[in-house]
Amino acid sequence: MTAIPATPPATRWSRRKDVRPGEILEAALKLFVEKGFRATKMEDIAREAGVTKGTPYLYYENKEEIFKAVIREGMLTKFDELEGLSGQDEASAEVRLRQVIYRWWESIGNTRLAGLSKLMIAEAANFPELASFYHAEVIVRCRNMVRHVLEDGVARQEFRILNMDHAVEIVIAPLLLAMVWKHSFHNFESAKFDMPAHLDNVLDVLLNGLKVR
Repeated sequence: MTAIPATPPATRWSRRKDVRPGEILEAALKLFVEKGFRATKMEDIAREAGVTKGTPYLYYENKEEIFKAVIREGMLTKFDELEGLSGQDEASAEVRLRQVIYRWWESIGNTRLAGLSKLMIAEAANFPELASFYHAEVIVRCRNMVRHVLEDGVARQEFRILNMDHAVEIVIAPLLLAMVWKHSFHNFESAKFDMPAHLDNVLDVLLNGLKVR
């Protein structure tokens, strides 16, 4: 009886013929955060995703388009939920501000997506077109979301605001710093940083300054 030859084990490449764009974006995000935008090559992204070098080009024209897709598919989808929280007019402005800040950290700040903030700060001058995209799609949208809550709080006479533009930046600044710190000096700290406690204190300082007395 002739023995049936054993089926050879599938290689990494054959297992990934059905790769989806999302897997390429996940690989790109990991490399962008770890290596930076300039240092990450298209072939690096393909290797990390476990596909051949030409596969990313089937979905994206170049590395810049992959970066934009990472922002759109990863970060901006989270903003949809956050904007839903900020727009719940039946809740007080204080409750909505708390929800937005805590959920922001859970869905963005405490994930690999937070590393994109540090990346853009570091590389904005070298890639102005990408910086302009990030500013329009992420920064402006973040500001508008926070502004909506603060303006509603003022309208309800919950909050007192001297300058709305400055107030928006003051609310965002602690989150931005925490995200940058997480992907820079955090690993050198001797004690583990208690982010929930930090957010509690941030909100205590903000709300005691914002509330009408």
